[in-house]
Parts: sequence; structure tokens; C-alpha cells
Amino acid sequence: MSDVKKVVLAYSGGLDTSVIVKWLQEEYQCEVVTFTADLGQGEEVEPARAKAQALGVKEIYIEDLREEFVRDFVFPMFRANTVYEGEYLLGTSIARPLIAKRLIEIANETGADAISHGATGKGNDQVRFELGAYALKPGVKVIAPWREWDLTSRETLMNYCKEHNIPVDFSNAKKKSPYSMDANLLHISYEGDLLEDPWATAEDDMWRWSVSPEQAPDEATIIELGFEKGDAVSINGEKMSPATILETLNKLGGANGIGRDDLVENRFVGMKSRGCYETPGGTILLKAHRAMESITLDREAAHLKDEIMPRYAKVIYNGFWWSEERRMLQALIDASQEFVTGSVRLKLYKGNVIVEGRESPYSLFDSKVATFEDDAGAYDQKDAAGFIKLNALRMRIAAQKGRTFLDRK
Repeated sequence: MSDVKKVVLAYSGGLDTSVIVKWLQEEYQCEVVTFTADLGQGEEVEPARAKAQALGVKEIYIEDLREEFVRDFVFPMFRANTVYEGEYLLGTSIARPLIAKRLIEIANETGADAISHGATGKGNDQVRFELGAYALKPGVKVIAPWREWDLTSRETLMNYCKEHNIPVDFSNAKKKSPYSMDANLLHISYEGDLLEDPWATAEDDMWRWSVSPEQAPDEATIIELGFEKGDAVSINGEKMSPATILETLNKLGGANGIGRDDLVENRFVGMKSRGCYETPGGTILLKAHRAMESITLDREAAHLKDEIMPRYAKVIYNGFWWSEERRMLQALIDASQEFVTGSVRLKLYKGNVIVEGRESPYSLFDSKVATFEDDAGAYDQKDAAGFIKLNALRMRIAAQKGRTFLDRK
């Protein structure tokens, strides 16, 4: 007899998690609470209620977390201009700490002593869910069925459904996309099937959110993105909520062929993985935010942010959102955003995001100093000679001691 009396399951309503509900009930002889999150994946989440009820679930949580997701997770990450391994905008990674948080909160509310998820034993998500859970509730038990059961394919899952009278639309299950997909307001990802060959070209009809650059309009779309303390707050002068801004940028970017990426990344568990991603709104947001910082951040502050960004990206990718180091890095990043306020004008054209202008009441750009025309004494060019000689001093001394590069082979 299992010591688990009640478990909270991250439940999508799909084939895998429907099997998990029944498997938990039978294997652990426990009550299952389901939690379904609307993070802007573009699909109705309410049908999950009927599916859970048909499986005998009494406590069902279905929640709209779109605003919290963008406000408290996506935007803080974008203040750092976060990119993993030079390309990945962390669309899946940044959603997991929020789901982990709600799993634990619901466990506390319902008196559950365990949580469960449908992540496989090969991926990063198992790590992200569980690191978050342990950080927020150290004694919680985590049940990961894919690491325990012997159901290893879609066919075995469907057979399990038939044997246990689990209501699943088998025709839809068989017609399901061949790719493993994850979607939220920040991105949609594709893995598996054809993409397991890193040389193979992704099929054009795979992409859901964007047209190809070749099919994008011949006329550019011009937008103005407003920022306050590092966060986007308006589009073309219209104030919007965080989730609405990202949703709107997704539509604008997707219509202009923006945000597609095809990459091979290094998973935390040790293997390389090829994935394709659509992040139209995030691609626009990243370009605009960097443009905003270009006139409002001090040089050394900007360079320091660029130095710590890869570390911050790795922390999020590996699942350490709820760690002390992430909180420390976040405090530094947030402090840098005090004056990152103003507007950026962008041109969206055939897969490109082009900055056309930027302005801020806190701009550090001084045209009187930077001008190529007469600066009326704002900058004494003679000062540059001493500056250069002082910076060259160590290299001149080394050269005088025979440490020249011309003679080295």
C-alpha cells in the first residue's frame, strides 16, 4: 500500500497525462488532483475538466495564468536580454517554474503529499519541475511516471487506454502532429520525428505561428514599442497588459515571418537535442529592449549585464529559477533597469526586426559631444592623446622588454 494519499498532477488533458491519472490511481491507490494551466498555448483548456471528471477526479484546477506568466517570469527574464547558447529564447524553460509553483501551492491547499508530471526521463523539464518543487516544498514527494512505468510508446499508451476504459479520441491521437510540441505565450517548440536528423530541413507546414519570410508581405510594418523601467508597456502609444503586449507582438511578428529558429542545444541532462522554435513576439521584444538600453544604460553597466547574461540564461535553462543565485542575479538586473524608459521604433520586414529610432527622457546620448560637426568645445580632442598613451603603457613596456608579437611564430 502506497504512503501517498493524494497527488497533484500537471494535467494537459492529452493522451499521456490521461494515462497518468489512471496509472496513479491504480499504482499508488491515491486520490488525484489535476491542475491545468492556461499559459497562452492557443488551445482551449476547459475541455480538460470533462476529461478529468470522466477519470473520476474530484478536485480539478483550471487556471488562466497568462498575465502572471508574462509579468512575473517572461518580463524579468527579458530585462537581462536572456538568450541560451546564443539563440534560444527559453520559451519552455521559463514556463516551468510557474507550473512548479502552482503545483506546490495546490498541494498545500488540498493537503496533497505528492506532485506528479508527464515529463520524460530524457529531457530538461523533469529537472525544472522537480528543482522548483523541492525549493518550494523540500519534503514533497515527486512521482515521475515516465521513470517508473513500462509504457514506452504512443501505441502502448493507447493500448493502456483501451484496457482501462480511458476516454480518449483514438482517431485524433493517431492524427496528432508527429512532433513533440510545447506552446505558451512566449513560444512554440517542435522536437522529434524528422527533426531528430540535424541535417534534415524542417517541413514548412510544421510551423504554426508564422509565415515564411518569403511569404511575408512586401510592405514593412512599422511599430513603436514603449518601455518603463525595462518592461514593454505600450504598442503604438496604446497601453497594454504584459500578456496582451506579447500576444500582439506574436501576431505582428508571425505575420512578417519573424521568430523562427532551428538549433541544436545542449540539454542539462547531457545530450544534444535538435529543436525548432517560433518566438515572434520575444524576438521583437529582445531587439527593442537592447535598443532601449543602448541609450539609457551606462557603458560599464551594459557590459556587465552582457557578461552575466549567459550565466543567468544557464540558471533558467537548467531549472534553477527558485535558487538564491537567480534571485541575486535578478536583483542586479532589475537595478540596472531604473532608467530604461522610453520608446523604440521598429520596422518588421520579411523575417527581420530593424531598429529605426529610439528616444528616452533618460538618454545618455549627447549629440553635442558625439557630433562630427563643430562641438563648440564640448569635447577636447587633445585629451585623447594622453588617454591612448596611458592605455598603451603596459604594452609599450612589454615591447621594450622584447615581448613583441612580430618576432613570434
